Amino acid sequence: MTTEAPAAPQKINLRRPDVMEAVQAQVLSHYRSELVERIRANGHILSADGLLTVKLAKEFGFCYGVERAIDLAYAARKVYPDQPIYILGEIIHNPEVNDQILAMGIKFLSGKEKNADIRDLKKDDVVIIPAFGTEVSTRKQLEAKGCRFVDTTCGDVMSVWKRVRQYTKDKVTSIIHGKAWHEETKATSSQATANGGGHYLVVFTLAETDYVCDYIVNGGNRVEFLEKFKGAYSEGFDPDLHLQAIGVANQTTMLRGETEEVQHRLKAAMIKKYGEAEIDQHFRFFDTICGATQDRQDALQKLLQEPLDLLLVIGGYNSSNTSHLAEMGEAKLPTYFIKNAAKMESDKLIKHYDQHRGQEVETRDWLPAGKITVGVTAGASCPNNLIEDTIRRLFELRGVSVRELLAN
Repeated sequence: MTTEAPAAPQKINLRRPDVMEAVQAQVLSHYRSELVERIRANGHILSADGLLTVKLAKEFGFCYGVERAIDLAYAARKVYPDQPIYILGEIIHNPEVNDQILAMGIKFLSGKEKNADIRDLKKDDVVIIPAFGTEVSTRKQLEAKGCRFVDTTCGDVMSVWKRVRQYTKDKVTSIIHGKAWHEETKATSSQATANGGGHYLVVFTLAETDYVCDYIVNGGNRVEFLEKFKGAYSEGFDPDLHLQAIGVANQTTMLRGETEEVQHRLKAAMIKKYGEAEIDQHFRFFDTICGATQDRQDALQKLLQEPLDLLLVIGGYNSSNTSHLAEMGEAKLPTYFIKNAAKMESDKLIKHYDQHRGQEVETRDWLPAGKITVGVTAGASCPNNLIEDTIRRLFELRGVSVRELLAN
């Protein structure tokens, strides 16, 4: 008796003109901002003379990959209005957007919004794969069940996967610069071990990178190494064996400068260990920073060169690319990382995310008196309507009506 193999997973084509036209109108109604478009057209500045000037970064908010993911999720509901639809986790890292997904009756299979279990899925159930992608084991589990996929994985993420798979094929260990707990990095890591025999190690900070570099050059305590990076390496990883040939990859939303420094330090360590002439046998690197992430970082860097009194960074607190924008701001001036305008309770009190403490905190007397200039930017997963809300709230706290301001 033979067991019939499961049918190849069906990837649903939702990008039909009739579907996407209706979907994009719906998405615009949820997330578009006429105010933001007017500010953009006005040189990215809105000013009430003598009171407040807001300067918006040249690049901010939704990127193409995020827009595509949202469009496909909305399209899935449009095409299957009465059928249960599931999503593996947050479509993107923005609470308001995920609330909209929930409101459409799409069931979450993980995270704090979880209201369904992957074990209960059956053949032909529709499953949305978020923009971050998913782990190989999860995908195989769904394929075995005969689920149908709406795959919104970002193209930049898939480019990293291709590179990591090549490293594995060439028996090179992937050193991934990223957050080991982040969905994207988990998905990327799983690509290294997808076909067996591959290995990876995730490094988050330059301090961790330096620890790895020292181990490469001088050796060290293997048990201590494995304990230090617990949860951030492949099964069977041995630093004494698997750091002899390495290739650097990254979570696409990291700071480019930091990823380049990780690459530089690891390459220097390999040269010191094996010599310049042998470096190609022991080290590889390819630039896999997301273009949209870099555009937003570059735009903020330019904005920070202008006279500003403070910076507001808008986005989900678990958004990696947004957190790096906040880091950039914090290095220069008072910076407040908020998820929406409601966090600006008054000119005397703001609630914002402190990345160092990993929690929301309160700051009093945050909005200086007198004439001020405020910089505003937002991560790639933040919709324009939330940016508008923030700008309107800022002027409101100064007693200025944006409607009247634009009418003048």
